Order: sequence, then structure tokens, then C-alpha cells
Amino acid sequence: MSDLTMIPDYVLADFDPTAVLLYGGGGHGKTLLELVRAQRVYRVLGIVDDQMEAGQTVLGTPVVGGADVLPEWHKRGVRLAINGVGGIGSVDTRLKVFETLADAGFSCPVIVHPTAWVEDSAALEGGVQLLAHTYVGSECRVGFGSVLNVGVCLSHDVKTGKVNNFSPGAMLGGNVTLGDYTQVGMNATINLGVNVGSRVRIGNGATIKADVPDGCRIYAGTIYPTRL
Repeated sequence: MSDLTMIPDYVLADFDPTAVLLYGGGGHGKTLLELVRAQRVYRVLGIVDDQMEAGQTVLGTPVVGGADVLPEWHKRGVRLAINGVGGIGSVDTRLKVFETLADAGFSCPVIVHPTAWVEDSAALEGGVQLLAHTYVGSECRVGFGSVLNVGVCLSHDVKTGKVNNFSPGAMLGGNVTLGDYTQVGMNATINLGVNVGSRVRIGNGATIKADVPDGCRIYAGTIYPTRL
């Protein structure tokens, strides 16, 4: 059970559209906590983390327990939660969090850092997270639960899959498409018009010049394909 006594009564109601829980108190969770504070839209009431003791704090926000406390918070009027598990190297871990939140009746809002820029014609699906200095170009569509880390650039007409993760500095040319659960490393580049499959892992600094099939792994610093 979580310790609701640590949360002031005035933030608990039948439904509070500004109240959120943050699932995950690690590195990505800390970044998102700072983002939400900078955004000034939502209030993080507590952190849910299965590996941390209730009563601990992360950047001043209390840990309220593990996944078993989610139904209790739902009854108290909290309906929104943020997935703070980055899932780099293990996308299934991040997927499991989304499933756990959905099963408990929570939705995941879009969160956008104040320094990010999203063109009016772009679309962001639920649970998308845009960190500082990201850019989403004209008629892009960013799939559910995807993360654009610091300094990521999606040029025009990019279509990402569900739960993609773009590490800091990743750059995508126009008309790029990605399948679900694909991860793009730091400072990697994907050229104009390239189609990348599902569950692809692209290493840091790699350059992608041609279509990549499902499940492929591109190693850091390489050019794909090696002959073109």
C-alpha cells in the first residue's frame, strides 16, 4: 500500500486532470520529472517503482510504492501516468510498463519540453515524450509511446512506429518510416526516404542509406549497407 498521507488532501479528488503518476524513478524518470515541472501542465503526485522503497524521494517527489498501488491511486481520481522506463536495450521492459498502466485504467499523456518545436501539421500519438531541443517537422506522425531524446530531429513526412526510442542527437531525413519498437542510437542518421523495419536496433553514430529489414541490428559507427 502507498502512503497517501504524504499527499496533501487538496490534490485528491474524484478526478484531477492535472495529476499524474510517474512510473520509474531511474535516469529517464528523473529527466521526465524535470520536463513535467518545466512544462507546467501536470503535477507529479508520486513515483511508482517496483525496485524502490516507498517513502524514498526522487528530486523531492515521493516514491509511493510499486505497481500494486496503481488501483488505489485510480480510485483517488488519478487517471494519468507517465512511463519513466526508457527501455534502451530492452524495449519489452518499456512495453510491459505501458501494459501495466493500461490494465490499471491509466492513460499516458503527451509531454513536450518547452524548448521542443512541433510543426502544426505534425501529429503526436498518446504517450509520446519530446525532450529538450527536439524538432518534429511538417506532416510527421510520431507513434504511441515513442521517445525523442535531447536534440533529435525528424524532418518532414517522417512516420515512426509504436514505442520507438531515439537517443540524443539522432537525425532523420524526410519521408523516413520506421516500424514498431525500433531504437535509434545517439547521433545516428537515417537518409531521405529510407524505410526501417520493426524491432531494429541502430547503434550510436551509424549512417543508414538504404532500407533495413525487421529485426536487423546495425552496429555503432557503421554505414548500412557497407556497399552502396
